[in-house]
Amino acid sequence: MSIETLLNGESKNVEYKLTPPSRSINYTKTAVAFANGQGGCLVFGVEDQTLRVVGIAEDKVFTVMDSISDAIVNSCEPMIIPDITMHDVNGKTVIVAEIAPGLQRPYHIKSLGQEQGTFVRVAGTTRQADQPTIRELTIEGSSRSFDQVQCLGLSITEEDIETLCANLTKTAKDNAEDPAKVKTVTEKQLLQWGVLAEQDGRLVPTNAYAILTGNEAVRSVVQCGVFKGTTKAVFVDRREFVGTPQELIEESYQYVLRNIHMGARFKGVYRQDVYEIPPDAVRELIVNAIVHRSYIDHSSIQIAIYDDRLEITSPGRLPMGQTIERMKRGYSKIRNEALASAFEYMGYIEHWGSGILRVMQEVRDAGLPEPEFLGGDTDLRINIYRNGSETVSDDGIVTGLRRDSLSDDGIVTGLRRDLLSDDGIVEGVTSKTSAAPNAAIAVVPSQKERILDALRKNASISISDAIRILGVQERQAQRILKSLVEEGSAVKIGAARATRYAEAKKRTELHE
Repeated sequence: MSIETLLNGESKNVEYKLTPPSRSINYTKTAVAFANGQGGCLVFGVEDQTLRVVGIAEDKVFTVMDSISDAIVNSCEPMIIPDITMHDVNGKTVIVAEIAPGLQRPYHIKSLGQEQGTFVRVAGTTRQADQPTIRELTIEGSSRSFDQVQCLGLSITEEDIETLCANLTKTAKDNAEDPAKVKTVTEKQLLQWGVLAEQDGRLVPTNAYAILTGNEAVRSVVQCGVFKGTTKAVFVDRREFVGTPQELIEESYQYVLRNIHMGARFKGVYRQDVYEIPPDAVRELIVNAIVHRSYIDHSSIQIAIYDDRLEITSPGRLPMGQTIERMKRGYSKIRNEALASAFEYMGYIEHWGSGILRVMQEVRDAGLPEPEFLGGDTDLRINIYRNGSETVSDDGIVTGLRRDSLSDDGIVTGLRRDLLSDDGIVEGVTSKTSAAPNAAIAVVPSQKERILDALRKNASISISDAIRILGVQERQAQRILKSLVEEGSAVKIGAARATRYAEAKKRTELHE
């Protein structure tokens, strides 16, 4: 870091001292915080309030440098060795003590002990670390992943392992483009990932096992809420979800879609639902929060929907070596190694580091402001700002509508997703989850009928065509097409990427 950059003001990685304090702990605790974080520089000879360079007296420079070095080396444990240099700034000498990120975490002030003497940097200030942070630093220092550590007090049977393998395999096949290519998860694979561990010749569950099975031995909760206005002062609705990661992802995802605006795009005779926030971006952020959160921290993931934004907060400081800037550039730092491997197998993660980049691109393509990334010291918060106006764009896209309005032609364009069954039939409203209590209970043209209509008008259609026609996710389109095939209304032609669907009657006529 150049001296010019160091003099731009205090930050998460820079702290000023006018002169070395008589009590060295006033700066050695900052040295500890830097070592426990991303590193940083102590700059002596600069006034923090005014940024005025006062300098260190020339006849005391070397004495001061030695005393700073001795204080940091002798006071901190494990030992921290600073890189101390002096710089000339307009004829005045400043001393810079640079502290590198440490690998033997947690670092602490020896005289205070680890519990009281561990410090971290939070928003440009030095603060005493709490117990969850100290535990996480300990895990980082041991080069282990918390989710790969044995889950004490939890026991498993062969049947439990088989059930988990079956569930993971099922999810992977549901998410796969070609389920036939998905390999079944085995006990050996769970061991390789770190979901299971070996101890004294027997298999034991790790924290990842508890998380993947929804076991309460490791807290895994997602809190969702809708708020009036732009603060948490007034609740409109709240829900709390527990269970397996698959359940948390789906329930949280559907909750968000039920409570954000929705419009429609018409292309020819087809109608496509268009959400104000891209659904894929919402799903990606939820997956990211669940797989990368700190499970040492017992806080919950929070998903808050305000009038102006969607806010997703994931507990835990960023992993060692990760920053918001690097994350936005596609750099991936895995906190939970076993979970990440399982999520990749299940199809929730495609390419390391690409998730955030995809979210940013999808949000930009939707014409929304770039996502806002905040924190990183104690938690990570991501905001996606909403388009609150009700408008019709030049290409026929209606935006800003709640799912509680009925168009003149009888097509429901505003019903919340929790009112609709898979085939598009309105099932009912519950006061606990409804954000549109006055929504009419009506029957809308079913998704099956819309697909059948397309099959009658075309020789065949693909999965992509079905997604476009219905405005749903790929998995939902696959379910509907599969249902039509099973009831004999449609037939499947080809396999893998070449798969298409045709009306059963047409296929029969062709054979005749």
